[in-house]
Formats: sequence, C-alpha cells, structure tokens
Amino acid sequence: MAAIMEEERRGAEIRLTGLSRSYGDNKVVADVDLVAGGGEVLALLGPSGCGKTTTLRMIAGLVRPTSGEVAIDGVAVTALPVHQRNLGMLFQNYALFPHLNVLDNVAFGLTMRGMAKGEAAARARQALAQVRLSGFEERMPAALSGGQQQRVALARAIVYHPRALLLDEPFAALDKKLREEMQIEVRQLANELGLTTIIVTHDQEEALVLADRIAVMKGGRIEQVADARAIYERPATHFVADFIGSSNFLEATIVELSWGRTTLRDRAGVLLESAIAHDAGRGEQVTLAVRPENVLLSPAGDVENGPGQESNVFSGKVLRTVFKGQTLSVWLERPDGGEFIATLSGGTGPGPGPGEKWTVRFSPERSLIVRNH
Repeated sequence: MAAIMEEERRGAEIRLTGLSRSYGDNKVVADVDLVAGGGEVLALLGPSGCGKTTTLRMIAGLVRPTSGEVAIDGVAVTALPVHQRNLGMLFQNYALFPHLNVLDNVAFGLTMRGMAKGEAAARARQALAQVRLSGFEERMPAALSGGQQQRVALARAIVYHPRALLLDEPFAALDKKLREEMQIEVRQLANELGLTTIIVTHDQEEALVLADRIAVMKGGRIEQVADARAIYERPATHFVADFIGSSNFLEATIVELSWGRTTLRDRAGVLLESAIAHDAGRGEQVTLAVRPENVLLSPAGDVENGPGQESNVFSGKVLRTVFKGQTLSVWLERPDGGEFIATLSGGTGPGPGPGEKWTVRFSPERSLIVRNH
C-alpha cells in the first residue's frame, strides 16, 4: 500500500451538540450529544425508525438539522454543503455508474473536482489496492459480485483521503459469510488509514464486531454509549438489555441492600440476588436481567419457596427446545407462569426435553438490575 502522509492518516473528531431534526410535529432525532474520537469506530445501533440514519445524514450534510451543531475537529460545519466536509460515504445502495469501468467509477469524483486525469487514475489505483481490487480496473460493474461492487464503492469513499468514513447499513445486501468478511476488512482498513468511522446498523452482532464504542438509539435519543463489552454486560436500561442480545427479565421488588448485595423477591415469591452495583432503593420495583448463556440447568424436582431458600434458583417445566448446532436453547416455565430461556452448549448429550422438570440457577455476579422505566 502506498504511503499516506501522517496528517492524512489522523482521523477527525466529530462532535454532535444538541442535534435535532423534526418533520412537522415528528421529532425523529432529539437533542443528541455525541462524540466520535479521532480514529475511532463508532456504531449507531437501534431498531428501524430510531433516528440513526437521519443522524448520519446530518453529519454528512445531506439533511439540515432543525437545531444543534455538527463540528469536525472543533470547526462547526452545520451550514456547509456535503462536498466541503471531506467525509467519505458508503450507503446500502452502492450507486456505481454502470457505463464506467471500475477505475473510472473510483476516479470520477476526483476528476469532477478538477484533478488531472493521470493523478486521479493514480489515486484510484491506490484506493483499489487498499480494498484488494488491483487487477479489476477494467471490469464493468455488471461483471462484479456483490462483495466486489461494495469494495469499489468503498474505494470511491476513501479515494479523497477523507478525515472520516460514514457507513449506512453497508452490508445489508450481502450474504452472512461475505458480510462477516467485509466487516473484518472495513475494520482493518479503518485502522490502517486512521479513519474516524461512524456506521449505522440495526445488527447487534455487527456493531459488537466492528465498533470501539456503540451508541444505542431509541425514539431519536441515545439510550447508552459505551464499548461493546460494557454495552453487553452492563446495559444501562431495560431497552438496551433487551435489544443487545437476549435477556430474561424478572420483575421484582428490592427487599434488602447490604454488603454490595441486593436481595429481591419476584411476584411468585422467588428469592433473587444481584451483586452488580445499581442506583435503585429498597422497596423499589425493578427488573432483574439475566442472559440465557449465564444460566445453569440441572435435572431436579421442585424447589420450595420460603425461609432458608437458595437465591436465584427455581424449578420449571421445559416448554420447548431449539437445537442451533453449537447451542441448545431451552424455554422453561417460571413459577409466576412466564417463560425463562437458558442457552446450553451443543453436543453435550440429549439435554432437557419438553415436559421434563429442570432446575434453573444463575449467579448474583451475572444478574443485572435495571429500572423499569
């Protein structure tokens, strides 16, 4: 790969302050404060309609904010047009010119900006080498696979030597294997070029794989911003715990707080315990979140509720199971009539079967208290 000047390698800091966008009475983005540090990969993650794409388009200059500010390296760019922000963009629709070959597709924007044809071609070849498409310069877009077309679009996004790269659901059209390969490649490319990268996705696994930090959005607002491990293991809200991966949610009341331990009881009288810090108080109605992979199952009889009972233990009838190759998902009936999911490693024997009674156990160190609202 050709050498890139150090000042071109340093990614820009992108700062959003009070960023909002309304369409009539519908506020699709509401007072977003967020910083993507220089060279950082930041994912905007959330369900459809949460405002993540609108936020990205306001950063790009494709949508004008109703209020708030976008700043790049401390300079407000809110009023600047797209072409003056020096941002590379890659969207789900690659929008390649069908009548131009690969090299001309990548060089097109440079020549439109007045760069000499020879220099533009050299820059385009460099960008194609960076995305592993050397030798494809003369191919037409129709002769490329979906993954190759995406690499061309990526080369076109980085050929300007942008300070940041904006990606909007770029892998949605690819099959699972190719999507995973492209995720790794984009992550490596961002690291090599020192690009600040902001990616919009609704795919939790994609965000966990790609991003240094994840901003989870709901209803136009940011619910939590943290690194991937913290988002997964310490979700700040019920929504984040439910959206990232899967969780069991047990509605309960806090009955005691002592020595870093919180004791709770659910509506069926099951004693629960958490050793994870929180800010809820005694007598408060909260939710205990437990990941299915943190649950242990053993064949056993009934577990009685009452004095001296063990915490985080109950028995339930197996309702159904689903074999997923490496894992076995088991749904059991809780004492209050709800469902509880456990995920077991596959290939360890027949495992629980529908109608059987099994005992559930989970650790206080893996039991997270989140507020109901």
